[in-house]
Amino acid sequence: MVDRDDVVHLLRRATFGPTAAEVEAAGRAGAAATLDRLLSPVGSDPGAAATPVPDLGTDPYAGITKESSREQRQQARKEQAEQVRGLVEWWLDRMVAAEHQLTEKLVFFWHGHWATSVRKVRSAQLMLGQLETFRRYGRGPFEALVLAMVRDPALILWLDGQKNTRTAPNENLARELMELFTLGIGKYTEADVKAGARALTGWQVDRRTGAARFVRRRHDPAEKTILGRTAAFDAEEYARLLAGRPEAGAFVAARLWARFAGTDVPPPTVDASAGSTAELLRALLGRPEFGQTRGGLVKQPVEWAVGAMRQLGIRPGRLAEQQRRELANRLAGMDQVPLRPPSVGGWPAGPAWLTTSSLQSRMRLAALLAGAAAPEVTRRLAGTARAERPEALARLLVVDRWTPRTLAALTPQADDPRRLLVAGLVSPEYTVS
Repeated sequence: MVDRDDVVHLLRRATFGPTAAEVEAAGRAGAAATLDRLLSPVGSDPGAAATPVPDLGTDPYAGITKESSREQRQQARKEQAEQVRGLVEWWLDRMVAAEHQLTEKLVFFWHGHWATSVRKVRSAQLMLGQLETFRRYGRGPFEALVLAMVRDPALILWLDGQKNTRTAPNENLARELMELFTLGIGKYTEADVKAGARALTGWQVDRRTGAARFVRRRHDPAEKTILGRTAAFDAEEYARLLAGRPEAGAFVAARLWARFAGTDVPPPTVDASAGSTAELLRALLGRPEFGQTRGGLVKQPVEWAVGAMRQLGIRPGRLAEQQRRELANRLAGMDQVPLRPPSVGGWPAGPAWLTTSSLQSRMRLAALLAGAAAPEVTRRLAGTARAERPEALARLLVVDRWTPRTLAALTPQADDPRRLLVAGLVSPEYTVS
């Protein structure tokens, strides 16, 4: 017998927010088949095809030289900002439109894991390149992703890798590579950091082309001892060493569990030594412990907003310009805008999202989304008997059930479908999955 609660729980965590139609289809298929479809989607993604990767053109600042005037620099910065804004809008549109939802959600997961901010990188082109790296390697072996990331131009700039030379090693990238990206705190020594920095020397970013290139004369070719192994490590060999450590598999499994399951239930023990990220995620989401995490994960603001837009039939790319700007502003008010993590540690999690100030932005964004909801959504609610509208709203927003307290708050709003939508979107049952 199909357990609908298991199916719905899986969809809530493995997508940005399931629609009622997706829940119905998955309910017929069952949890195991649904997990298969999420992890191994068949065929092309029509939603991705409808939101093709944007052609950003060249970086406006690439042509700036020492001789450029102040006005030319200001204009270049302005054009850069517009490119970044367009890229954020495109990615939000892709998140909503993508039918291979887990693929896109993994891109967002890795963006938070390898937290790189455009505020320092200052290039929409490089940030887009990093997103495409996540999309290409994010489901496969962790080693391939780490190999790609040590050569990623945006990450190199973000963590000062271009300043890392044989005569003046910069430890930023090596330290975060081990602590935050591959091994975790306490799994390396300061000597490992220093040696890792030497292994990463020589990589530069050409601002004119946006490419990372290896400058041999800046690289330290001497032997280094890292994590107990001695060799003439370069960036590739260092990346392979880190990705192959058993600590790396356990670290990534714990990060995936925290993001898709939460932290209330300890992560189960799984074999994380081989295979792909998709296989690791299958092992985690298929465990009985995953079912015990219901109601324990606060949605990140981007997940909350994207899920709401999917369920209300809103394509952010089709909103009016003023509405698109307000969407970004309200996400900023909730302290999460794509491409702008607050630090290399990424965004916070859990109750950190439930502040008084963020609630105000959440309510204002909920009002924007309720006003932009597809006409059939509001017509469906309006065509439902008033007493049954809270239940109809629960089906629309894929909420299992309202608590008596929430139901008491929803009932007075039932006369106006849009006000009812706002109340549902900011409810605890919708905010926490």
